[in-house]
Amino acid sequence: MKTVVLIPARYSSSRYPGKPLVPLLGKPMIIWVAELASEAVGKENVYIATEDSRISDVVEQAGYNFVMTSDKCLTGTDRLAEAAKQINADIYINVQGDEPLVNPSDIQKAIDAKINDMSSIINGYCWLSEDEDPTSVNIPKVITTENDVLIYMSRCALPGFKDPQNAPKGYKKQVCIYAFSAEELKMYQSFGRKSELEFSEDIEILRFLEFGKRIQMYETTPGSLAVDVPEDVAPVEKALQVLHKL
Repeated sequence: MKTVVLIPARYSSSRYPGKPLVPLLGKPMIIWVAELASEAVGKENVYIATEDSRISDVVEQAGYNFVMTSDKCLTGTDRLAEAAKQINADIYINVQGDEPLVNPSDIQKAIDAKINDMSSIINGYCWLSEDEDPTSVNIPKVITTENDVLIYMSRCALPGFKDPQNAPKGYKKQVCIYAFSAEELKMYQSFGRKSELEFSEDIEILRFLEFGKRIQMYETTPGSLAVDVPEDVAPVEKALQVLHKL
């Protein structure tokens, strides 16, 4: 099966304009992500999907493929669906452009999980660390069955509890690695708008629940950190220094 990694990269982010190009230790964040994705599928199978020539110019200069998409895409997954129309593949892996600490082995796990279960959406999660606040709205919390099938995601600290003695031992957070087929991406885009839950939580994968799609979660390596706001840059740079021994 042919697998490609598509990295949605929007310049006009409301919370952090130009985020894909923010320098992390002197290198644009989108290039950090592309390099890691290349370790999983090869450089020739990595595409950056963007609406802005400032991003495509940087990507092209670094020797990576890019796909131009419209500036009307509602979410990264909508951008992926638009880009997928231009690229022929059996499996499309979405790796978010704001996760420069993504582990290539976790991308491969998503591929393997999708090959083994083509009828399900695949998405990653890991456990929150002690340094992360489960009440932070910047962290989507993942609620699953005991066999890791998604029930819901929320920016609230879920699952909840009635008595302190029943509090969860930990919280799962979403890691933005997804695996889709072309048909699933077409289905997603066909909805034509954000679903009510998706709009409320601002978590795009929730739209698939409107179609009754099974979403199989899988555990990734811990330590995932995303750049959502400017304040996230310093801790991510520190983690990159530790990871790459810089």
